[in-house]
Amino acid sequence: MIVCHCTQISDHDIRAAIDWMRNADPETIITPGKIYHALGKTADCGGCMPLFLDTMRANANLEVPAQLQNLGAGRIQESEYAGRRQGHRLSQQSAAP
Repeated sequence: MIVCHCTQISDHDIRAAIDWMRNADPETIITPGKIYHALGKTADCGGCMPLFLDTMRANANLEVPAQLQNLGAGRIQESEYAGRRQGHRLSQQSAAP
């Protein structure tokens, strides 16, 4: 089945690229961009992306390697640290005379 009409990528092409990448490097994170690159193509309109992603997810080799899962479990929650202190704008700070 053709998944991307713009670049003529089929579901078979996507499965083959995922299998090839997983065999070449078992620890790699596989993304749509890497699949396009492996097939020597570039994304065009993006209309295929929902079907492209569904096809990727259906492949058992897409799974994130066990040693890379839960890496962010020990990180600080974003809600705990917003990045900037309160009153970072000049209009919010008290002006010194």
